[in-house]
Amino acid sequence: MTQAVAKDLAAKTTEISTLPEVTMRIIEIVQDPRSTAHDLHEIVCNDPALSARVLRVVNSAFYGLPGQIGSIDRAIMLLGLNAVKNIAIAASLSKMFKTPTHCDDFNGKDLWTHSVAVGACNKLITNAIGLSLPDEAFLGGLIHDLGLVAVMQCHGPNVHQIVNLVRAGADYIKAEEQVIGANHQEIGMALAARWKFPRSFQYVTGYHHAPTDLARENRLLAIVTFISDVVCQKQKLGMTITAATNEVDPALMEEIRLNSGVLEDICGKIEEELETVRALIE
Repeated sequence: MTQAVAKDLAAKTTEISTLPEVTMRIIEIVQDPRSTAHDLHEIVCNDPALSARVLRVVNSAFYGLPGQIGSIDRAIMLLGLNAVKNIAIAASLSKMFKTPTHCDDFNGKDLWTHSVAVGACNKLITNAIGLSLPDEAFLGGLIHDLGLVAVMQCHGPNVHQIVNLVRAGADYIKAEEQVIGANHQEIGMALAARWKFPRSFQYVTGYHHAPTDLARENRLLAIVTFISDVVCQKQKLGMTITAATNEVDPALMEEIRLNSGVLEDICGKIEEELETVRALIE
């Protein structure tokens, strides 16, 4: 029943906030095994704003590539198709979070800050544990609360009721299910599937509060995002009301081979990393 409600909300959200046609086309190209860098170049070059953003990212400290890159062709070759796709998605999503405020504890500005912070923390964690996935890890964190955007857009007047239940001691996800009939994980996963996001991102949106519900081979990015989510909630980076816990399960850290000393070091770097990535995508 809750999954049916989630799919309905995802459909309504798609009607309210559709990803730009160019972004959808980029997603299709990157997922087509027959596509080439030239195919992507044709689309990016026809969108001046996206071209500028790709060049800004490729020349940023985020990737740390040598020299100054001035060619879209060269940028695509260096970044890879997936990274360019993620840049386009990030640029599109930033507009979706600009939703009117319904409640002091639940607003688009704070949700965006939290989402970018989780993305930044994801990048730091994956680098620390030796995974060369900075763009995928960042975007996974950025979209993890996509379901909350749908809640704000489709159930704005009910947000106060959810928040009041949480303030009274209810678990956030249980409060959502009580008020709107589904939770933001289910909604986010349905929305990610509707937009044809990669399966790994669907898992992050759908299981970032419960990554161990996934099969072991599917949960690495969801675990990283869970840890980042807890850390960013604890450091009060953006919206914090959805937090189910303020503690990271040591078993999850062990599973991804992240020790406490490294995590503590990461915690000290998040705010600086947050400002770096915000400058790129806003």
